[in-house]
Amino acid sequence: MDISAKRTRSRRWHLVTPGAYARIDAGRVAVLAAWQSKLPPDAAFTHLTAVELWGWWMPELPPGVPVFAQMSPRHRIRRRGLRVIRVEPCREHRTRYGLRVAAPEDVLLACARDFGVLDLAVVVDGALHAGVPRARIEAAANERRAGAPALRAALSGADARSESAWETLLRIQHETFGVPVVPQHRVVNDGVFIARGDLWIPRTRTLQEYDGAVHRDRGQHHADLDRDRRLSAIGWTRNGFTKRDLTRRPAVDAVWNPSSGSENGRSAPLTAT
Repeated sequence: MDISAKRTRSRRWHLVTPGAYARIDAGRVAVLAAWQSKLPPDAAFTHLTAVELWGWWMPELPPGVPVFAQMSPRHRIRRRGLRVIRVEPCREHRTRYGLRVAAPEDVLLACARDFGVLDLAVVVDGALHAGVPRARIEAAANERRAGAPALRAALSGADARSESAWETLLRIQHETFGVPVVPQHRVVNDGVFIARGDLWIPRTRTLQEYDGAVHRDRGQHHADLDRDRRLSAIGWTRNGFTKRDLTRRPAVDAVWNPSSGSENGRSAPLTAT
């Protein structure tokens, strides 16, 4: 067993919440199972805790984020490290890893109550990317519930084609600067596939991409260089952006990259066929 209700002095166990212990080496699921053992049977994890369990993209989080659970208003539970969201009615919960998890629509509504525009955009894109049907999210966004207006606004700019949280933020940065982009654009030359880029600026030969840590892997780095050479050979430019570009230098020059060989710092228009 990875959880226990009995007090123990063993260093292999730690207190999760009064009356619930988890093995230190058992991982996050055991910690949440310990929490679940102290919740009512109709309670389910929601908000950021459920985002984690559903495997969606997460925004950057500060330390000390509580565990989130939804339950009926008739329950009055207060525990340190737990935030209760009282919802009635709510959809039937699901089960993941043996844990009760709120339905995706309820999770998104819970997040929309608290999140800012960018954080909510990341979570909504992540849910769409994971396969949550847009129609179901739209239906939830039209309910008369807290978070619904923010969810409607986020959904209007959401794009299921995004493949990472930082790609979503890069797309939004372009849109904020008035630069239209098309996600997951395939570059084909004379019927031959050359590359697929995160974002394409229409009417140019420019691809804008987020370069995460995976691109520093030696094998991936060689593949990226080979891809860049293929693009360059047919007159295309690929601009890579990092987390620092999007968080510490969120300026126009990070979108219109002067190093791209374009005139006046703007990507040259697509004139060739």
